[in-house]
Amino acid sequence: MSAHSLSEQPAAWHSLEVDKSLELLKTNAETGLSPQEVQQRLEQYGANELEETGGRSAWQILIDQFTNIMLLMLIAVAIISGVLDLIAWQQGTLKPGELPFKDTIAILAIVVLNGILGYVQESRAEKALAALKKLASPNVRVLRDSRPVEVPAQELVPGDVMLVEAGVHVAADGRLIEESNLQIRESALTGEAEAVNKQAKVTLPEETSLGDRVNLVFQGTEIVQGRGKILVTNTGMQTELGKIATMLQAVESEPTPLQQRMTQLGNVLVTGSLILVAIVIGIGLLRGGNLQELLEVSLSMAVAVVPESLPAVITVTLALGTQRMVRRNALIRKLPAVETLGSVTTICSDKTGTLTQNKMVVQSVYTNVSAPSSSPSRDLISEDGNYSPQEPQTSNQFLSVTGSGYDPVGEFQLQGQTTEPQEYPVLQALLVACTSCNDSFLQQDKGQWKILGDPTEGALVTLAAKGGIEKDQWDSKLPRVAEFPFSSERKRMSVISKVEQVETGVSPIAEVDPIIGHLLQPSDRYLMFTKGSPELILARCTHIYVGNSAIPINDGQRSQILAENDTMASKGLRVLGFAYKPLSEIPPEGSDEESEKELVWLGLVGMLDAPRPEVRAAVQECRDAGIRPVMITGDHQLTARAIAVDLGIAQESDRALTGQELQRMSDQELEENVDLVSIYARVAPEHKLRIVQALQRRGRFVAMTGDGVNDAPALKQADIGIAMGITGTDVSKEASDMVLLDDNFATIVSATKEGRVVYTNIRRFIKYILGSNIGEVLTIAAAPIMGLGGVPLTPLQILWMNLVTDGLPALALAVEPAEPDVMKRPPFSPRESIFARGLGSYMIRIGIVFAIISIILMAWAYNHVKVVTGPDLSPERWKTMVFTALCIAQMGHALAIRSNSQLTIEMNPFSNPYILAAVVVTSILQLLLVYLPPLQAFFGTHYLSLPELGICLGFSALMFVWIEAEKLFFRLTGRKIV
Repeated sequence: MSAHSLSEQPAAWHSLEVDKSLELLKTNAETGLSPQEVQQRLEQYGANELEETGGRSAWQILIDQFTNIMLLMLIAVAIISGVLDLIAWQQGTLKPGELPFKDTIAILAIVVLNGILGYVQESRAEKALAALKKLASPNVRVLRDSRPVEVPAQELVPGDVMLVEAGVHVAADGRLIEESNLQIRESALTGEAEAVNKQAKVTLPEETSLGDRVNLVFQGTEIVQGRGKILVTNTGMQTELGKIATMLQAVESEPTPLQQRMTQLGNVLVTGSLILVAIVIGIGLLRGGNLQELLEVSLSMAVAVVPESLPAVITVTLALGTQRMVRRNALIRKLPAVETLGSVTTICSDKTGTLTQNKMVVQSVYTNVSAPSSSPSRDLISEDGNYSPQEPQTSNQFLSVTGSGYDPVGEFQLQGQTTEPQEYPVLQALLVACTSCNDSFLQQDKGQWKILGDPTEGALVTLAAKGGIEKDQWDSKLPRVAEFPFSSERKRMSVISKVEQVETGVSPIAEVDPIIGHLLQPSDRYLMFTKGSPELILARCTHIYVGNSAIPINDGQRSQILAENDTMASKGLRVLGFAYKPLSEIPPEGSDEESEKELVWLGLVGMLDAPRPEVRAAVQECRDAGIRPVMITGDHQLTARAIAVDLGIAQESDRALTGQELQRMSDQELEENVDLVSIYARVAPEHKLRIVQALQRRGRFVAMTGDGVNDAPALKQADIGIAMGITGTDVSKEASDMVLLDDNFATIVSATKEGRVVYTNIRRFIKYILGSNIGEVLTIAAAPIMGLGGVPLTPLQILWMNLVTDGLPALALAVEPAEPDVMKRPPFSPRESIFARGLGSYMIRIGIVFAIISIILMAWAYNHVKVVTGPDLSPERWKTMVFTALCIAQMGHALAIRSNSQLTIEMNPFSNPYILAAVVVTSILQLLLVYLPPLQAFFGTHYLSLPELGICLGFSALMFVWIEAEKLFFRLTGRKIV
């Protein structure tokens, strides 16, 4: 797009008259642009397409994997080890049967594997923009030189006159010139499923929110009904879709808490290792040690300090977490999101379909519920319209309606007591109106009730069915013969039905259904039912249905009905008014204005996209877990507040912020208010992004749900972007970290719980792995300081310990079940150190204990092998004893670390059978290294006698005893161990 795209044109096209818009764009509504003008504007504004900025290439992603400080240290170790092996090879000092470069090859293999693991996780290219481009229409009809022609959408320019009809996608943003019953589904842009009725002739205030700009059309939206002529105002990156693309590409991915913690861990370990290496080499040289031996010790220490199995264990742990989450209907697209969910402090949720059922459900009915009269009431009204003493008294009251979704099962409740609709003729007549003045159908499919047609009309059919009024039966009793359809200007619709009678020779009134018998005079053969805006319907009524007859309506009744309409609307209900009119003949076509007069008022029906029944408990679980739920919706403020209050997201007195108010706020003002507001209504795409950014600046860790194209930038900006699997667009899914397969808020809470379990288990096996690594480093460092000959552990043996004897039990610890209070505590700070809450002190404490046990054994074994000799006993076997003791000690550590407070004997050994299997398998593998000759040769181990093996096992058991004793000590002193 050219730099001088549309900067000189006004942005508020919805506030301009059509003629003014045509004048500003120098075009004509009847002729359109000429080919020469189109070419000039293409050069000025650029093609009508979304532009993509460059991202990291696959090579850059791969190279970045090897900039990790721990991998860099391992690469350095591999190089130095290779150089030492090369020198030994050239000098002929290699031991008999020893393979040169095996340490170098093993270390580099680990480096490559870790690099590949990281690459696979990061290389999934973001396809959000590609999905966004799919919304663009390939071809479009426009006026060029007074002739309608079809051109590629990329060739549209501001000033073009575009022709649209039902079924096409809008190719650019534009101002309506004229329209005929035009309805556009803008859910991809605004997130709201209901089609918008467009009006060309209106002008709107500049601050009108995006969802209310009924005189504009937007690129990527779908024409549902009608046709229109549109002045193209914005193309390419200047469209609302283009603005979303700009925001999407401007969002920079931040490292997850886990990635930040792993970076911190690497820095601490490498720094500590280098300091220790320097100390060991310094002391060794001062004592006259051999430099080559000191370098070998340093290499072993460097390998020991790096937890080579950790990246693989974390990846597998996260993958296992994704499998468990899929079973809970949460599909994880990016592995780190599993753990990140456990850090969430704020969940920003859309309303429609996530907190609600995305099904309109009638909540209340307001009508006259006086008891039926024993005689026809028309006879009780005098000629001057005054009531006789016997006239029925109006008793307008609310009836609440129970039930959920489109299931035609529910109760009508009056003042908290269940009542039968058959007791009230006016209620039955109202239900007949609901089902007759209706184009939708209720049907059952595989045990689920579904609606064919408009959701609002579906709610009315369901309401009638709850009251025993079945649509298929009444369609035969009152077959439709004519109608006055709904339009955005009329805001009402009417249906004329023939009253079917049985030819018996008796009065025809007696033979029609009693429910509608009282609505008719003897000469009436037809009934017209009308529904629509309550104010407009009521204005056309001259009578009100009371008992079982119609009486003149007075001003007091009108005021009462309008007041109750306002009350229902203030609760967020969508309210429709119903009336009827008996007819002796079918009114002529086009006579709606005259025919829809002198109506008889029946009542009000209020409906709502009802909350999902399980969401209330999920919101409460959020609050128990210290997580704050926030509603961000494109719907109206009253509706949003009603749902939020009902679900416990907000209190009645809490402030709700609209998109217009948010637009007037600076970023600083929004940041000051963002913790005080739990309801955002009528928001635009950029508002959602600003809300998320403001929360993040306040230190909140944000999960954001969304389904529309408009949600994509905010989904990408959020710490956890959550897309809808059923209603979500491809754009939102590609921008997200997680997809809800059931579009249910409760699933987010379940996934958050799983995230907390995963993070707890990650901390558990980090304690397990690094505690032993510290013990290894200190043991290796002690050997030259104590004057022992050689290195007790070779780099290859250390890799075995870190990958196998640490890795397998660590994987088993990763599937430990959740603790009982996991959702009864606040989330841990996403910015807390990996060493927080005592983990660092535990690692150091256990590492020192490991080292003390190993060093005592090492000193004893070093002297023991000099005393106990034999033809099959190598003087180097003291190293194997140290190696074996360290490995077996880890098995006891794995069993003890399952719980921070319970003794191992108090736990069910089969609650995690994987840990038992890992301990048995790893112990057997370790023994094979000691006693199987090929493995002895490769790993540099030596045969141990049974008493020597027993000594190793005895020292190893001390580690288990120490940790269990720690638990008892902390329990007795009332302190908590991490």
